[in-house]
Amino acid sequence: MISNQILQSTIDGLKGITRIDICVMDTEGKILATTIDNADKYEDAVLAFVSSPADSQSIQGYQFFKVFDEHQLEFIVLAKGDSEDVFMIGKIVSFQIQNLLVAYKERYDKDNFIKNLLLDNLLLVDIYNRAKKLHIDTEARRVVYIIETKNEKDSNALETVRSLFAGKTKDFITAVDEKNIILVKEVKSTETYEDLNKTAKVILDMLNTEAMVKVHVAYGTIVNEIKDVSRSYKEAKMALDVGKIFYSEKNVVAYNNLGIGRLIYQLPLPLCKMFIKEIFDGKSPDSFDDETLATINKFFENNLNVSESSRQLYIHRNTLVYRLDKLQKTTGLDLRVFEDAITFKIALMVVKYMRYMEQMDY
Repeated sequence: MISNQILQSTIDGLKGITRIDICVMDTEGKILATTIDNADKYEDAVLAFVSSPADSQSIQGYQFFKVFDEHQLEFIVLAKGDSEDVFMIGKIVSFQIQNLLVAYKERYDKDNFIKNLLLDNLLLVDIYNRAKKLHIDTEARRVVYIIETKNEKDSNALETVRSLFAGKTKDFITAVDEKNIILVKEVKSTETYEDLNKTAKVILDMLNTEAMVKVHVAYGTIVNEIKDVSRSYKEAKMALDVGKIFYSEKNVVAYNNLGIGRLIYQLPLPLCKMFIKEIFDGKSPDSFDDETLATINKFFENNLNVSESSRQLYIHRNTLVYRLDKLQKTTGLDLRVFEDAITFKIALMVVKYMRYMEQMDY
C-alpha cells in the first residue's frame, strides 16, 4: 500500500505544477493527503460518491474521481473547481496514483518473492513460475551481500543502501530480520571476486560517511541460477558469523576467504570440548594472563620468529624464550615447534568459537 507521505508528496508536486488544490481520501471518507483546507466537511459527499456507479462526478464545486486497484476501489480524489481544465487535472492525478499503486504492488511482490527465495520457502517450480511473472531473469549471475547494522530497524541505513543502487533495477534490496540489510546483486560476466570486494567497501564507506552508521558487510559466492540465490545468502550469513568470531578486526568478510575459521565453525560443540580437554586437560588456553596472551599473539603474528617478536614486544630475546619455556611447562606445547604452534593456534580459535556459541544460546 502507498504511504500517506508518498500521496502527500505526489499531490504537493502536482499542485505546484497545476495550481489546483487536491485531496485524496479513502473509501470511508478519511483524509489521507490534502492541499485543501477543511476537506473533512466533504466526508458525506465522498461516501455518497463511493456508493454511486459513477467513476467521476462534479459535486459542490469539486470534481470527484475514483481510483481502482484491479477493480477494487482504493481512493477518492477531489480536485477543487468544476471547469474542464480541473476535470483534466483530476484525471491526471487519478492516473498518477493508479500508476503508483501498480508500481508499489510490483515492488512489494518482488520484495516478498526475494525474501521467500532467500529463506528457502519456495518450491523449485514456484521459483521459476513467479520469477517469470515478475520479469526476473532466472539465469543471471548474482551474489548476496549482508549488511549488518549495529542498531535494530535502522531505516536510515536501508535508505542509504537503496539510494546507492537506485539506478540498478536488476538488484534487489530487502530485509529478513531487524538488523540485517540484504542486497541481491546482479554480477556482470566480467566482474570478479575482487570487484565484489570493492563493492562491499563502497557500501561500507557510504554508510560510514553518509548515514554515520558502523556496519559489517559479508558476501557469499557467485551463483548462476536464481534457485541458488539462497545458497549465496547462507554463505554470506556464515561469513558474517565467522568474521565476528575469528576476524573481528575486519569489516568486510567474504565466504571464499574464511580459511580455517570456516572448518572450525562447522564443528559440533561436544567435539570442540573434547579437543580442548584432550590438549589442555580441561584448562582453557585463553585463561592465561594478558602478558602471556600478548606474547603468544605477537609470536604468531611474526611467524614464530623469536628475534622479531621480542623486538616488537620491547623485551630481551631471553625474556621471550623464558616465557615460551614457561608456557611449555604449563601446557606441554612448545610454540617454537611448528606442530605444537598449529595445535595451540587452533585451540585458541576453537575456544573463541565455543564462547560465541554459548553467548548465542543466552
